[in-house]
Amino acid sequence: MRGQTPIDVMLQAYREGIFPMAENAGDGNFAFYRPFQRGIIPIETLHIPAKLLKTLRKHNFTARINQNFETIIDGCAAATPKRSKTWINKPIRDLFVMLHKNNHAHSVEIHDQSGKLCGGLYGLAIGGVFCGESMVSFEKDASKIALIYLCALLWKGGFETLDTQFINPHLLQFGAYEIPQEEYETHIKTTMNKKTDIVKTSALGMGNILNAYLEFRKL
Repeated sequence: MRGQTPIDVMLQAYREGIFPMAENAGDGNFAFYRPFQRGIIPIETLHIPAKLLKTLRKHNFTARINQNFETIIDGCAAATPKRSKTWINKPIRDLFVMLHKNNHAHSVEIHDQSGKLCGGLYGLAIGGVFCGESMVSFEKDASKIALIYLCALLWKGGFETLDTQFINPHLLQFGAYEIPQEEYETHIKTTMNKKTDIVKTSALGMGNILNAYLEFRKL
């Protein structure tokens, strides 16, 4: 549209409940999608499997936000033995890097005790909605740990909705569920206007936020 930047167009698309996907990473174009059902991950009642909770407590992981955004999105876009192609192509990647530099897109990264980046996730924050885009693990369980930290951060920051677009068996284990797309669109009309600041919230300390979340959850 005339006078709108690519960032404006992308934010407006998400406000309307649609999101971009490419056929594969090598595709030069992408389309916007509006599914019939929308995947949601519950923030306050995220199901944390007992084994994963034990791993979270046993290993001294450190979570950070927005320190390695490009590494995370590139890892999400890369092919793996279990995933021969992805929907993140260069145009989408470059747009999200722009969104990140303008404080709209954010990453949660997990590091081990030595400081090594083990994995993470990224997404788009608009008001009280966080639109989760993709996750990656360079080491076992890192993306799952990142999801727990993300929910703790969103809970502390007053977010109401964690949108995961679609659901799959990997997300179902965390309590992900579907709602009709029309219901999602009605919900975000007001929720995306809520005042939130994920960066300011993270300044409280990711470890402190996680501990408060687990205490709130009585875990």
